[in-house]
Amino acid sequence: MRLVFMGNPEFAVPSLYQLSSSIHEIAAVVTNPDKPQGRGRKPLSTPVAKCAEDLGIPVLSSENLREDNFSALLSDLLPDLFVVVAFRILPEILLKIPKVGCINLHGSILPKYRGAAPIQWALLNGDSLTGLTTFMLKPSVDTGDILLKKEVVIYPGDNCGVLSQRMSHVGAQLLKETVDRLESDELKPCKQDNSLATKAPKFKPKVRLIDWSRSENEIHNLIRALTPLPGAHSFMSGKRLKICRSRTGMTTGTSPGTIISADKNSFLVSCGSGSLQVLEVQVEGKKRMSAREYLAGAKLTSGDCFDSTG
Repeated sequence: MRLVFMGNPEFAVPSLYQLSSSIHEIAAVVTNPDKPQGRGRKPLSTPVAKCAEDLGIPVLSSENLREDNFSALLSDLLPDLFVVVAFRILPEILLKIPKVGCINLHGSILPKYRGAAPIQWALLNGDSLTGLTTFMLKPSVDTGDILLKKEVVIYPGDNCGVLSQRMSHVGAQLLKETVDRLESDELKPCKQDNSLATKAPKFKPKVRLIDWSRSENEIHNLIRALTPLPGAHSFMSGKRLKICRSRTGMTTGTSPGTIISADKNSFLVSCGSGSLQVLEVQVEGKKRMSAREYLAGAKLTSGDCFDSTG
């Protein structure tokens, strides 16, 4: 089939590679325009744009997907299928262009976790199993008919970065299988059961601040969900401190946010119930480091407390 691939982040790159080495033709890749980033405000391409350039595939971008000129440009490509992975919501005018339709790879077993952050919500809720779904796109978000599903185990040591990377490769294989079977007319799309739907919207900034009055498991899962970016943080002596890796502890009994103990390799913080062993942190303006490295300079002692604000 003749495809147009649409995506932005690193999560979409394995899918683009997988399809580029298949029997299908990728006529073009659509991604976000270059965006100024960093101190020098140097324009940076998306990971998908860089991948497409390496593969020699034409790259298209537009700030406004509803522009007549842009939809005409896509129509002129005569695509059979739009393949979408972690991109933007497509306007209805674009959904009507491909002959076969538009498909999407989503990071959950739909209809659970509809929205922009399904992997983060699975981690936040302490799920031990998640998955990926390919489905037909329609105007309402993540509600289209399901094509294929694949379950993925969530391991205790997974954070969002680790799990996303693993799922991106599983998803790439699932997406290729979906396109192959659509071409051979083997798939029968099935409707989603809307009564089972749950939402997974982007996290609001206030969620990043650790509330030590919550349970050890809730805080531990928040850290997993927000690592590596944007990170879950607290404040110690007025300085922002991201907690990057943790383990649930056993000790209880002191006020939430209080340092129970600190040894050479970690420190233990009291929670609303239970305690949290902190293993890796990131001090504001510095690189991620082990708790051992942090403790060598911070000199934490039992009884020190995290602040609720800076």
